[in-house]
Amino acid sequence: MLGYFSTLMPIFLSPHFLCATFAGPQRLQKSPYTRVTIRPLILHDTPHLSLSYFTDKQDITKNFPLTDAHLPLNDLLAIGFANIHIRTTTEEIDARLTKKHELQLARKKIDSGPLPDHPPAPPAPVPHNRAKNLPFPDGQPNSLLSALGILDRNNHVRPTMRSKYTQINEFLKLLDHALADLPIPTDRPLALLDCGCGSAYLTLATHHFLNQSKKIPARVLGIDINESLIAKCALRAESLDSQTSSSSTQPTTANLEFLAGQIGSLQNAQADIVLALHACDTATDDAIVQAIRSNARLLMAVPCCHKNLHKSLHADALAPLHRHGILHQRLADLTTDAFRALILRILGYKTDVLEFISSEHTGRNLMIRAIKTPHPAESHFIRDYLDLKKFFHVTPYLESALGSSFTPLFEKQTSP
Repeated sequence: MLGYFSTLMPIFLSPHFLCATFAGPQRLQKSPYTRVTIRPLILHDTPHLSLSYFTDKQDITKNFPLTDAHLPLNDLLAIGFANIHIRTTTEEIDARLTKKHELQLARKKIDSGPLPDHPPAPPAPVPHNRAKNLPFPDGQPNSLLSALGILDRNNHVRPTMRSKYTQINEFLKLLDHALADLPIPTDRPLALLDCGCGSAYLTLATHHFLNQSKKIPARVLGIDINESLIAKCALRAESLDSQTSSSSTQPTTANLEFLAGQIGSLQNAQADIVLALHACDTATDDAIVQAIRSNARLLMAVPCCHKNLHKSLHADALAPLHRHGILHQRLADLTTDAFRALILRILGYKTDVLEFISSEHTGRNLMIRAIKTPHPAESHFIRDYLDLKKFFHVTPYLESALGSSFTPLFEKQTSP
């Protein structure tokens, strides 16, 4: 068995290694993996080995620096897959581990032209992130992300900030996609309102993305009820200006403002775009109200906790769901967002509910995206809304919050 490890390990760590596939019966120890593949790659300018582990239901890929790859390779070889197919720049190797734990090798030289004492130079491993198209790519200079502490001094994402970095990029990708359907004003900056801006990572990233990356003049206002957070956001904006002033003649945070106040309290506020990321409970509804009253062309909301309908929601036909707290809670979450989407459709918004990010980064990952259209609501949305209210015997908070801006239109369209 010593020959098994000592023969194969140097091949995988060689600069001429291209790929390998492990499959077949497991001779040494049982494992959930039915197949494992290995390939070299460059990650953060460092040689790595990428190991993909396949089970009957999923595949998991893990990347290891070449200097540390002997540990996972040892674990992989310890499984003892019966068949291993290996490709290098000079040969193909079929390795077979018998039932008696003996290693059998079949080698086939690759005729590449050069003499045996002048082997061809190995091709450069494929860069890990070459196919990714992100608003803020990892590994590239970004004054904002650096100032926010998301990037390290080598312009790579800090491990502790990976989830925040991913959320920002996925949100901006969806915003960028929606911009294609929006008229961009030419006589003034694009007006954007971030409701429940919190620590303002998204507010600052959106401002930077529009003004610096997309070259779209944009005025961004972040509002939050937490006065201490708003004060910190203002200080952070000032700090960003001081850190990036040497690379730009215009302040990084020009046309950026923060305001302490209740979401939905702004009167006569102009907003082409309204954002609300993880506004709790009815604060998301207040953001929707603000978007409608501001005549926003685009709303992008990612709701957080849903409490308003939790106690009142009930339907006899769904008693098995109400019986279990977690199922009832999720039903209330989904029903609340369904009401929100229907109300927006009734008010003339093309509305989608979608998953904007993987649940591994945040459990609250559903986005309501609504784009204003000139077309009146289709009558079947009103019927759906009425049927849902009747089924659960509830009136959503959003309907009450909209009041006179919703009920006259509603009554007009439901009249015979």
